[in-house]
Amino acid sequence: QVQLVESGGGSVQQGGSLKLSCVASGFIPIRYCQAWFRQVPGKEREVVAQVGRDGTITFAEFVKGRFTLSEDNAKNTLYLEMNNLKPDDTAMYYCARDKGGPLVDACSPSYPYWGPGTQVTVSS
Repeated sequence: QVQLVESGGGSVQQGGSLKLSCVASGFIPIRYCQAWFRQVPGKEREVVAQVGRDGTITFAEFVKGRFTLSEDNAKNTLYLEMNNLKPDDTAMYYCARDKGGPLVDACSPSYPYWGPGTQVTVSS
């Protein structure tokens, strides 16, 4: 069982930056996928960035060049650095992980472990 907790959200003006954190605790599997998602009320949840089992990183087109990922393995923490924020980035941001698996298995959007989310609000 893995527990995830996001933090770092808040209110920022257009063009500003925020750094989100996702801290994992409990049993940490090997060769796991992890990702950041966001969701606006009334809209479907969308993936922001994903880290594959081999460490490969994929960003959604709408954040490429603005968002970056980093990790602190000693703290079991995944970070999402968000720069040049836009009002359209306003959403609840969630981190997620799966249970691990073979390296050849692709990551699935159906993640079993989720954090409660952290709110990001960008004003113009």
